[in-house]
Amino acid sequence: MTRHFSETEAIAILDGLDPRRLQGFVAAHVVNPVVTAQGAAFTEADLARLQLLCDLSDVYDLPDDVLGMVMSLIDQLNTARGDMRALIQAVATEPDEVRGRIMAHVRSVRVIGKG
Repeated sequence: MTRHFSETEAIAILDGLDPRRLQGFVAAHVVNPVVTAQGAAFTEADLARLQLLCDLSDVYDLPDDVLGMVMSLIDQLNTARGDMRALIQAVATEPDEVRGRIMAHVRSVRVIGKG
């Protein structure tokens, strides 16, 4: 079962998060709380995302709209990494001959891409 944290709990747990900042992140849609009977709530993944947002905002002084773009890029990268992990697992189940052809093709594409 997924644990949910209230806005008050999230603010108490995370360094650098205050009500104004949390409202800004939600308004900028860089974090999307779930709605529960008790109000807005955040998952553990949301808390990690909020901490990253606070850190990026503090270190680089990024406005919320830029943070949204950065988080979108991070999300895309994480999706690509997951896809790559699944592809590697799928290729690993193929016979040696197939894996060899795939690796040869990957090497040829890399060489072409460098040119």
